[in-house]
Amino acid sequence: MTKQYKYISYPSIKEMVTNTSKSIADILSEAIASRGYASIMLSGGSSPRPVYEALSSCDLPWSKVFVGLVDDRWIEAGLPGSNETFLNDCFFRDRAKNAKFFKLKTKDSSPYDALVTIENQISKIPKPFDICVMGMGLDGHTASWFPDSNGLIAALDPGNKSTVVAINAYGCEVAGEHTDRISLTFSSVVASRNVLLLVPGEEKAKVFNLCINNTKFNTPVKALLSASDRLTVITCGNE
Repeated sequence: MTKQYKYISYPSIKEMVTNTSKSIADILSEAIASRGYASIMLSGGSSPRPVYEALSSCDLPWSKVFVGLVDDRWIEAGLPGSNETFLNDCFFRDRAKNAKFFKLKTKDSSPYDALVTIENQISKIPKPFDICVMGMGLDGHTASWFPDSNGLIAALDPGNKSTVVAINAYGCEVAGEHTDRISLTFSSVVASRNVLLLVPGEEKAKVFNLCINNTKFNTPVKALLSASDRLTVITCGNE
């Protein structure tokens, strides 16, 4: 029988932030105590921002922590929408600024041209990752695995041993104007020791449960169930 994922619902955003940042810090601390280092992959977006802000101030030996991105838009750091810029703003601003960061964006004109370079670069982050922090859009996407996007089949292929994949989300409304993306593959995410999916608020929780319980609503976030009991879904009330 397949082991079930864990589902935690907090009554408020404040409690979610406090408990989730502590849980992540504990995972990193235990990894460092066990192996001498830890690795964490972070998603962008409004959902994890307060968690990252709290985590950044945690008293950890951050120089022993490898940090990477779950995905990013193919735009230069410093521009709106860049997840690298997002982390610089909300995460690498306190004690976490001493962590070892490995970005996804390169100087290449497209993510397709950069795949070999990025694969080599991100291979410096120890695998399996100790934790991947994932978010979810209201269309059921996670990472840059957008429904019907070009590259989704390769991204979700369990036989794809690559760590990253290029995605073109042209025509996917929630992807916005920056449709070229670089993203971790399904195989690299679900191999992580811990997968944390943040779906705060009643609306996102409803979408997640619809994705999971309705067999006709087969959206990319459902792929995370393959992590079984290594997956923890966290939601909270709107207040």
